[in-house]
Amino acid sequence: MFTGIVETIGTVSQLIQHDDSSSGGSGTSLTISSCASILTDAHLGDSISINGTCLTITEFSKDDFKVGVSPETLRRTNLGSLKEGSGVNLERAVSASTRMGGHFVQGHVDTIAVVAETREDGNAITFRLRPREKSVLRYIVEKGYVTLDGASLTVTAVDDEEGWWEVMMIAYTQEKVVMGKKRKGDDVNVEVDMVGKYVEKSVSAYFEGSGASGGAMLEKMVQRLVDQRLQSANKS
Repeated sequence: MFTGIVETIGTVSQLIQHDDSSSGGSGTSLTISSCASILTDAHLGDSISINGTCLTITEFSKDDFKVGVSPETLRRTNLGSLKEGSGVNLERAVSASTRMGGHFVQGHVDTIAVVAETREDGNAITFRLRPREKSVLRYIVEKGYVTLDGASLTVTAVDDEEGWWEVMMIAYTQEKVVMGKKRKGDDVNVEVDMVGKYVEKSVSAYFEGSGASGGAMLEKMVQRLVDQRLQSANKS
């Protein structure tokens, strides 16, 4: 579990494709350097978020660590587009003393989004993102949370029909996360707020238990509200 508060930006110092070692397992192994500040309490097997993807530390030293990335993870995230020298957002798993400055983040990427547009607003930048799977938009609401490359950000606008949402990043955040330097056409890992998923499942279970479909139940609820409003209007 993570908070979406990026602790530091590391650098991909080595990338080995089709690595058959214990780290790669026929996938890709990554060595991330320039991150000594988050390795002071590291242990083999620890979970760590790399661009919002939860991975396992298989080797580490004072300044760098190594993880293995499976073919499935490469397909579902933007880690497959990393190169030696790429910067990556890093966050250790939460501890009992961690301040919850962001929101609950699992490190399970739901989809990849493309930066469709950037707009400067003073020293801030607004990013418009279009997801590869449009279905995730039902979990994204204005003023809600979304995790982008492992960073917890607030949604400032959503357009379900056109299939995009926007976030605004202040100057301080631009310097602390890799997305600050991304521009039109770049890929971003997306994890939606898990609370929305739980609510959706609970509501669906309620509708199924009532013996009616979700659509039929909603239609009845809306009709009941309309009838009540009309009755109130007639009485007045």
